[in-house]
Amino acid sequence: MHLPLLFAQSTQSMPEKFGLEWHYVLIQAVGFLVLFGVLYQFAIKPVLAQMDERATKIESGLKYAEEMKAKLEAAQQAYEAQMREAQQKSQQIIAEAQKAAKDLYDKQLKEAGDRAAAVTSRALESIELEKRKMLAEARTEIARLVVATAQRVLSKELSDADRSRYNESAARELSGA
Repeated sequence: MHLPLLFAQSTQSMPEKFGLEWHYVLIQAVGFLVLFGVLYQFAIKPVLAQMDERATKIESGLKYAEEMKAKLEAAQQAYEAQMREAQQKSQQIIAEAQKAAKDLYDKQLKEAGDRAAAVTSRALESIELEKRKMLAEARTEIARLVVATAQRVLSKELSDADRSRYNESAARELSGA
């Protein structure tokens, strides 16, 4: 119903048809610009500055995190290098200790062998001396028994000179036999 009326009044301009008045539109535009200027100066500009500052802080925080990550990796690598070096040193110390222990063992074993050889040598010398002493005593005793037997066999008393001559002769024969 109203549509035909709208089209019927074609003598009016389009803004007038909708009830627009230019002086109100102009006042509202100026008010909007003033409001926009005030909002931009006191709200949008500080918010943008704060956002830029925040973005800068975040960026510096990320850079700091990257630097710390790099430092941590470097520290980790240094730690691992020190651990490898310490392990190598400990293995070297263990090897040296094992070598020193083996050398000491070999030295003590050699000394014990030398002491045993010396004891054996002294024992053999002692046995040889004892053997000679016993042989000498046996010769003397045998010579005495031969003389005593010869004296009984011959039934006569021998002089000291004859006795010593028979002893020497018997000792020569026994030592040669």
